[in-house]
Amino acid sequence: MLWKTLLLLLFYYSAHATVTHKWNRAMLFPAAQRFKRSSAAFLNPVLQNSLEDVVLLYEFLLAELDIDKSQRITIKDEELASLRKAAKFDTICNEIIPKSITEIRRLSSMLSSYPRVLKKEDFERTVLTMVYTAYRAAQSQGHQKDAWAESFVSLYKALKHDLMFPYSKEPS
Repeated sequence: MLWKTLLLLLFYYSAHATVTHKWNRAMLFPAAQRFKRSSAAFLNPVLQNSLEDVVLLYEFLLAELDIDKSQRITIKDEELASLRKAAKFDTICNEIIPKSITEIRRLSSMLSSYPRVLKKEDFERTVLTMVYTAYRAAQSQGHQKDAWAESFVSLYKALKHDLMFPYSKEPS
């Protein structure tokens, strides 16, 4: 009986840890979870898997982006836009990253209390959200400009904290 109870507790703990892990990931970028269920095209789109990918992402951002009135992001350079990685970039920018100030503030809030180092896809998505937020701040005026700028600073602080995470703990 004791073994059955112990096995049941271990199974419960394992199942709870798995659900909690998936729940935490869904909390940062819930659109990524919805997108995965609806399409097999990109199960977990990530742009940066190598140094060349990092350089390519930089080229995408440097090549000038077009953000239309419906907030759809496209790469203006046709040659770059035709690359396979550009399709992933499009998916992440237009289907996954948050675009409303409310969603971005929710993300910033979650990141401010995130208990561990971000996974590379979450870090990448946060950086792209920050780029989008900077664009919106530059295009806005008055109170809205302040709200977008405040969101940008919050995302910056969260990324800085993530980069410093292993060094921010007190030595034991």
